[in-house]
Amino acid sequence: MAVGPTTRRRQLGADLRRLRERKGLTLEEAGARVGISKATLSRYETKEGAVKWPAVDALCREYGATDDVREALVELAKGARIQGWWRSLADPIPESMNLMLTLEDEVASEDHYACMYIPGLFQTRAYAEAVHRASEVGCSDREVEHMVDIRMKRQELLQRTDPPHIWAVVDEAAIHRVVGGRDVMRHQLQHLLDLSATPQVTLQILPFSAGAHAAAVGSFALLRGQSRELDVVYVDLLGGGLFMEKPQELERYKLAFDYLRAQALDLHKSVAAIRQTLREFS
Repeated sequence: MAVGPTTRRRQLGADLRRLRERKGLTLEEAGARVGISKATLSRYETKEGAVKWPAVDALCREYGATDDVREALVELAKGARIQGWWRSLADPIPESMNLMLTLEDEVASEDHYACMYIPGLFQTRAYAEAVHRASEVGCSDREVEHMVDIRMKRQELLQRTDPPHIWAVVDEAAIHRVVGGRDVMRHQLQHLLDLSATPQVTLQILPFSAGAHAAAVGSFALLRGQSRELDVVYVDLLGGGLFMEKPQELERYKLAFDYLRAQALDLHKSVAAIRQTLREFS
């Protein structure tokens, strides 16, 4: 599956385009000033392929960028080559998950709608293992363990000094669906309650009584960067996922999430719903 650019690469392309347009130069004019082709500069701005930091430095000088901006963009160009923690794992990672890890490593906030299962960032290890064993029926025990290890490692972003804010709307079906057995569910629901009490997590339950809603087609995550240009939507698909970043796609999912938050139970009622379900599993 073809995947989109990394966060650093996307930021760099957006900033270069903004500087060029502010200077009033065409792609051809700007490229000629630093000795690169129009096609190459276009690739730089549209976030495709590798970028050479000396070219970024030269472009910034031509655009009249301040030293601080120039140095920041050069660092972005260099940082786009840096590999994340997941690159050190022995087993390969699916391309869609590879990009998710890259984006999530620098995300400012995330909005999740989960219709089938508890969101991955909130799953206990036993729950995550049960999900993977059910959905990855052709995988070996080692492969399942590898994917669960990745999921657990992802969750460390919630423990950072300045963690991203995670807002999750979870369908009522997900807290009732028995995944891994009743004991696993008890621990999972208690974990949800613990997370809901932390400042970096906002958790709402979408009740059955809400009826039809804006995301009946399935789960998705909206990853928000430091600027709107870095936002991207991830949609769950069988065997992977789909990333979308076109403005009209982003606006559609942002609106859908706004509607979901409005239809879901408020924070106190959501906690009460989880506690009630936990009592039922006890």
